Amino acid sequence: MFHNEYAEPGGEDLSASMDSTLLQQRGIEVCEYRVSNRDVLAGSRSEAALTLWRSHFNRQVYRAVRQFCREQKPQVAHVQNFWFALSPSVHTACHDEGVATVQTLRNYRLLCVNALLMRNGGPCEDCVGKAPWRGIVHACHRDSRMSSALVARMIQYNRWRGTWHDDVDVFIALTPFARGRYVAGGLPAERMVVKPNSVNDPGPTEPTGKGAVFVGRLSPEKGVDTLLKAWETLPGLPLTILGDGPLRADVERAVARSSHVRFLGHVSSQECFEAIRQSALLVMASRWYEGFPRVIVEAFALGRPVVAPRLGSMADLVREGVTGLLYEPGSHLDLARAARHVADRPSLGAEMSRAARSEYESAYAPESNASQLLDIYRQAQRRRD
Repeated sequence: MFHNEYAEPGGEDLSASMDSTLLQQRGIEVCEYRVSNRDVLAGSRSEAALTLWRSHFNRQVYRAVRQFCREQKPQVAHVQNFWFALSPSVHTACHDEGVATVQTLRNYRLLCVNALLMRNGGPCEDCVGKAPWRGIVHACHRDSRMSSALVARMIQYNRWRGTWHDDVDVFIALTPFARGRYVAGGLPAERMVVKPNSVNDPGPTEPTGKGAVFVGRLSPEKGVDTLLKAWETLPGLPLTILGDGPLRADVERAVARSSHVRFLGHVSSQECFEAIRQSALLVMASRWYEGFPRVIVEAFALGRPVVAPRLGSMADLVREGVTGLLYEPGSHLDLARAARHVADRPSLGAEMSRAARSEYESAYAPESNASQLLDIYRQAQRRRD
């Protein structure tokens, strides 16, 4: 299991660990190869710059991974995230050692310079299926043309050398929507399977709580401004916000003006589960397609309906009128309408709660997810053989 941790921990790191745990619980030996961008950036500036420069194909990593494969002799190499310290050299190294290789696509890194398919506050597909040079012009990665150029070079170089066609046996997309975007971007459809993330079972559901809860990074792509505007029109509906990020000050100002919005900041996973359990519904306001919003499945596991934009992967996960409601992306008034509709109808909320829990048990519980993962590994081995 290969995983490149981000400088800031997030849902991708948790999902990667979950896959390892699922396999180990079923007697599968898992050898982990982890690196961290946090460690790279904490070192000398020259070493960090060199690692970034090599991010399109790091030959030092290539040699280290080949040695790792010789020592561990894995049957399958599962790459969770490779950006930026690992680089796509990990796929080639594994294939050159005869190891079947699987890549989980947790964002849109292979198509888009900022990995979000988002620009100017909304979805953007200007680079899907095309050279990503527009991402440099618009400085899509960290508002830097230099940083954007390094990501664009990684994307284009590995298209040119055939990394994704020659060195990956199976790709895992997390939703049908994400699969469609990747196929449109040129990845091989016949090797693209859909398998959602898994979430541990929090136990029996409890009666519906009160108010709404938002869990996520406080950043523009998460639609924090839409959320706050919506709650200015919902004075009677409590809202709890969990998370941290660059828009923290905006949230704190909103809380200071309102008696029905509270902000808990960054909390533990257990505290997050408890906040969702105590709510009547989960709300999302994302402006980007989302890879796989794990928090939606966490809400389903706790038997809580979800109100989310009719956009990207969120529209795949939330079944309109069954496990939640969908609203017009970016519209704070439509978000307010949907949240109020659920909150004001306890019988509807209870019905959606039962449906949400049923959805979790059938599609996202660890047992079924582990079986899907092992089937994917067998498919990768057959193709490699």
